[in-house]
Amino acid sequence: MQPWHHFLTITKHRLLVCGGCFRVGLYWQGLTHDLSKYSPTEFLNGAKYYQGDRSPNAAEREDKGYSEAWIHHKGRNRHHYEYWTDMNRQTRCYEPIPMPRKYLVEMVMDRRAACMTYQGKNYRDDSALEYFEKSREKQLMHPQTRRELEYILTMLAQRGERETFRYLKNTVLPGKPFPWEAET
Repeated sequence: MQPWHHFLTITKHRLLVCGGCFRVGLYWQGLTHDLSKYSPTEFLNGAKYYQGDRSPNAAEREDKGYSEAWIHHKGRNRHHYEYWTDMNRQTRCYEPIPMPRKYLVEMVMDRRAACMTYQGKNYRDDSALEYFEKSREKQLMHPQTRRELEYILTMLAQRGERETFRYLKNTVLPGKPFPWEAET
């Protein structure tokens, strides 16, 4: 058990997300981001499986075959695409639905902060995109959410934080069209 180190890690992550959210005008989301990580279900498992260089949820999943902390977390935090699933009335299967933009933006801040937290000095503006490209999660997201996220993470990788945050604040959050939407 490493409760102190886990506490420091999740608090550092929250502060990084909060700072990013504040820069684009998402004040409430910045303040309330990931508060469930301090709940007993998430915190105790996080402290038990703490490693410092990756999410304790991965270690818990390797040990138990699932992550109780992650199941708790994704059901309470709208900035995770996994939250956005619902029953399709035609197929009667659970399917992903598009994420509202304010949660998409918070997800970008979350991914950026996670990379900064776990990579430390090795963090680069392309870190979140690189992680996304290696993951299998693209197959599970709604196609619209995937396309929007990939576009924003590519912008962060290629143009940097200042321009990307400006785009999030002035285009994405006000609901202006993405480039492919403007074409139609």
